[in-house]
Amino acid sequence: MIHWLATDQVENFPPLSAALLEPNGLLAVGGDLSPQRLICAYRCGIFPWFNDEDPILWWSPDPRMVLFPNELSISRSLHKLLKKHQYEIRTDVSFREVMQACAEPRKVQAGTWITDEMIDAYTTLHQMGIAHSVETWMNGVLVGGLYGIALGKMFYGESMFSRVSDASKIAFVHLVKQLEIWGFGMIDCQMKTRHLGSLGAREISRDEFMLQLGNLIDVPGRSGTWHFDYAYPG
Repeated sequence: MIHWLATDQVENFPPLSAALLEPNGLLAVGGDLSPQRLICAYRCGIFPWFNDEDPILWWSPDPRMVLFPNELSISRSLHKLLKKHQYEIRTDVSFREVMQACAEPRKVQAGTWITDEMIDAYTTLHQMGIAHSVETWMNGVLVGGLYGIALGKMFYGESMFSRVSDASKIAFVHLVKQLEIWGFGMIDCQMKTRHLGSLGAREISRDEFMLQLGNLIDVPGRSGTWHFDYAYPG
């Protein structure tokens, strides 16, 4: 049985053990995307993921794809590209534009799970200093980036986009390096993809994920507008 969330009760997620095996990690349906519910969900290892025509679906898959910052893998070709410094990294400058770019249709998928409702909800979290964007700019044009949620020393990656080859990877490398400097312990990548695996992400069990999360979520983090001081060595 899938648990239906009441709109007037924020902290009413079922235990993660109730998540389905197929589809992997589906835990609950309904509720809303209020800041309070989203923060509660992320603290509990849960995230929303649904299509425009669906009700809100809440997930906690097992296993979980994560990246530990000290395990970042940079290919030789990406290293060469980063060393050229033909880009500028900006943070929290164009958050909504990054989300809209992530929502654009892609060759491998017909639709998008980043709905207008999601964009509005995460923009509110951005205004609260909880959601952040890392942006790759070239010649004054936004060409790639990513966005996610930061709570304590935990970062939850949501989505990324590229309009120029490897632009999202450039943003991702700078994010991971900066988070390592700030003492962040783990980046949630949610679902397994070859793209993230090539950067060093790997799967861990839900139990291990929650153990790591418990050690990271309640320590002082980085709220407000982010400013990076990391620069890839030339």
